[in-house]
Amino acid sequence: QVQLVESGGGLVQAGGSLRLSCAASGRSFSSYAMGWFRQAPGKEREFVAAVAVNGVSKYYRDSVKGRFTISRDNAKNTVYLQMNSLKPEDTAVYYCAARRYSAATPQGHEYDYWGQGTQVTVSS
Repeated sequence: QVQLVESGGGLVQAGGSLRLSCAASGRSFSSYAMGWFRQAPGKEREFVAAVAVNGVSKYYRDSVKGRFTISRDNAKNTVYLQMNSLKPEDTAVYYCAARRYSAATPQGHEYDYWGQGTQVTVSS
């Protein structure tokens, strides 16, 4: 069992930056691929970024490429999402997720554990 707790959300002006963190419990964090997803009001959840166990293989949705960076620190059981050049359309609740496999995937249904989410609001 893995518990995930997100933090770092908040209100920021367009063009600003935020860094989200997701702290995981348990001793198997290094064996889980990790992902970030988001859900805006009235919209379906969508994939944002994912990182494999090796920390090298990473995936991003097209709209965040070049602006967001996912990383992980296995020693701290934490995955991060650095978000730069934020836009109002990035406003959503952001969730981190863990997958019991080494490879990352953008498919939300392939993740086994989810956090409670953290709100990100970007004002224009």
